[in-house]
Amino acid sequence: MVRDKEATKAKLLEAALDEFAEYGIAGARVDRIAAKAGCNKAMIYAYFVSKEGLFEELLRIQIDRMIKSVPITPEDLPGYAGRLFDSYVDQPQVLRLAAYHRLENGFDNVPAPEAEAYQHKVAAIAQAQMEGKVSAAFNASDLLDLVVHTSILAFSTPNATRDLVERSVRRLIAE
Repeated sequence: MVRDKEATKAKLLEAALDEFAEYGIAGARVDRIAAKAGCNKAMIYAYFVSKEGLFEELLRIQIDRMIKSVPITPEDLPGYAGRLFDSYVDQPQVLRLAAYHRLENGFDNVPAPEAEAYQHKVAAIAQAQMEGKVSAAFNASDLLDLVVHTSILAFSTPNATRDLVERSVRRLIAE
């Protein structure tokens, strides 16, 4: 029987998404992940070295998807915040994964793809501020933090809506 390495890895990553989002790194069980994926748990160690390696790869993939699916639009920060809000509503697991990563690894230990994307977004906002397209009431880094955290209302506030997020960011950047 010929194994399809990429298909097996994809099944393990798919099964791991809900497991890690539900239980975190410490609480996730490789037995449950393997069973859900229909694989031997040895495949987790063969492809990802450890449960933590599986988590790190899953987080990297999810962050990459989020970055690509919701690109920064510094000239339309309310729309950007609204799209982020929608993405968190559609895939709340991403925020859970990021939260577990920070809780279990420290808040200063930011995954490399997230840190790189953050720097790119700060630079885009700073450029828009220099061109007069975005309020300079906050520095670019603080403004991005405020916009992103406003969009996280989807995760932390049951009655939040995209409209509330967009209106809040509009007020935030109003001069």
